Amino acid sequence: MHHHYLKLSIELAAENVKAGGQPFGSVIVKEGKIIATGVNHIARDNDPTAHAELVAIRAAGQALNNPDLSGCVVYASGEPCPMCQAAMFMAGIHEVYYAYSSEDGAPFGFSTEYASTELQKTPQNRTNLTYVYMPETQQSPNIFDLWVKHAQG
Repeated sequence: MHHHYLKLSIELAAENVKAGGQPFGSVIVKEGKIIATGVNHIARDNDPTAHAELVAIRAAGQALNNPDLSGCVVYASGEPCPMCQAAMFMAGIHEVYYAYSSEDGAPFGFSTEYASTELQKTPQNRTNLTYVYMPETQQSPNIFDLWVKHAQG
């Protein structure tokens, strides 16, 4: 069935291109059932995070009424970028299948190599991103203490 769902992600990507979007589609499956799909909406929504995988992850969380997507499998037309991979880790997704690599997309401006390389560096050594830790614990409430108190109700 992997080929079936992967082909569907490619079909979604092709339809998105015909609609003026970028060539990316994603399908999320759990226990043999399609839970959600998504296509790249970066240009449409002016949202740099609206990758097909993230659109599908958001829809899957809504469909399952749960942010824990353990047991779900992602099928993507293109190799998921570091942002999408991080979202999959955070959602509990442990299995991804994709049809086109970052290298396949590079000649068309769709490579994630720069982001992958930068994320391997320590935050202080990244290019074009100032990253500064500034603890505010003395002047601000401890948000984690507030969360614990609220959760305990």
